[in-house]
Amino acid sequence: MNITQTAISLNVPEPRLSAEFLRHHLGFVTEMEHGDDFVSLAHPTGGSNVIFLKTGLGTFKPASKAGSAGEGLLLVFVVDDLDAAHEQIAREGATVVTPPETEPWGERFCQYEDPNGIIVQLVQWV
Repeated sequence: MNITQTAISLNVPEPRLSAEFLRHHLGFVTEMEHGDDFVSLAHPTGGSNVIFLKTGLGTFKPASKAGSAGEGLLLVFVVDDLDAAHEQIAREGATVVTPPETEPWGERFCQYEDPNGIIVQLVQWV
């Protein structure tokens, strides 16, 4: 098996709002979108693609699992300079859930909430 790319797909009520959050605060770019149904994003520096799907799409299989994402989910991105990233994102007006803090095992992180309630976490290993 040769995996050539990775993506995470999240069901949210308003895909465009979550997409705009990642574009504005983290520099993602839109690769594909279809009306209000979905937006597929990539980051210019690489990593996984992030796809936001409108909750309740009939094409989501299995339908029994088509609920909205968010509960118990962290969308995590590793960055080189967490403190500089946090200063910029906070200055841009994002909702800060957790300001930068460091765990005993060396994970420095901070968290934000996007307009659909998705928790976006930045991590730097120290």
